[in-house]
Amino acid sequence: MPDETNSTSSADSTTAADPTVTPTPVTVLGLGAMGQAIAGAFLKAGHPTTVWNRSAGKGEDLVARGATRAATAADAVRAGELVVVCVVDYDASQSILEPLAADLSGRVLVNVTSDSPERARAAAKWAAGHGIAYLDGAVMIPTVMVGTPEALLFYSGDEAAYKKHEALLKSLGGQSAYVGADHGLAAVYDLSMLDFFWTSMAGLVHGYALAAKDGVPASALAPFLQSHISLLALLVGETAKDVDAGVYPGEEGNLAMELEGVEHILHAAERRGLDVSVLRGVRDVAKRAVDLGHGAGSWTATVEGVRNPGA
Repeated sequence: MPDETNSTSSADSTTAADPTVTPTPVTVLGLGAMGQAIAGAFLKAGHPTTVWNRSAGKGEDLVARGATRAATAADAVRAGELVVVCVVDYDASQSILEPLAADLSGRVLVNVTSDSPERARAAAKWAAGHGIAYLDGAVMIPTVMVGTPEALLFYSGDEAAYKKHEALLKSLGGQSAYVGADHGLAAVYDLSMLDFFWTSMAGLVHGYALAAKDGVPASALAPFLQSHISLLALLVGETAKDVDAGVYPGEEGNLAMELEGVEHILHAAERRGLDVSVLRGVRDVAKRAVDLGHGAGSWTATVEGVRNPGA
């Protein structure tokens, strides 16, 4: 998550700027780990970069590589055609931005601070009221990947502003994607992908803990879990189609049968003294979907249990 607490820079200062890039003056407000990585990627791509941080003592490496340190946030904003703010949350970003409304007017503001879709939409409303072209963004990769062809960032909001600065924004990540005019959509994509990631990580460490109770080290199980991960990758697209269509064909394995398998895992984990709160949640959602009449459907039908928690 973007913040102002870590001063580690991830950019490669030895890489020359791309001579085909048209330089655009940019400003980065917030020099935590992610802010420094973003400023470093702009420098690497050949863009004049001005930086500012609320607390002193950050950004020396960036200045040594050619960035300009502004004395005030207003000075920083006036130096950039595109202004990126990257701080700990929207309370912090709004406290920085609100006094700068006049300076930001006529510029493009990109907020890659992590927060909710609702906060993004509120910030967009504020920006529109001050004549500021606004993009909300979400950085989906760690600092070490910022500026690489594989890096994924989401942007939503002012489409004209995105198109104007698309090449500039893609200097932060080659997989950058504009996901819609609704300013909250970048946060929706962010939260949805992190929802998948962290629940998957919870399952991974729980599986390791379960194996360890019977003397199987995580390193022994890991190669076989790789095959499961490959299977999951194959299921992503098909599952999306079924979720969107609301159709859950269960010919190859129905939910009622798979629910029994979850019960076996849960009971085994309980007997071994493990925390089963996550597994119990999985079981309860699946059971709710069965009770709603989806027992003959596939595991994807558990989405109905998620959507109807009070059923």
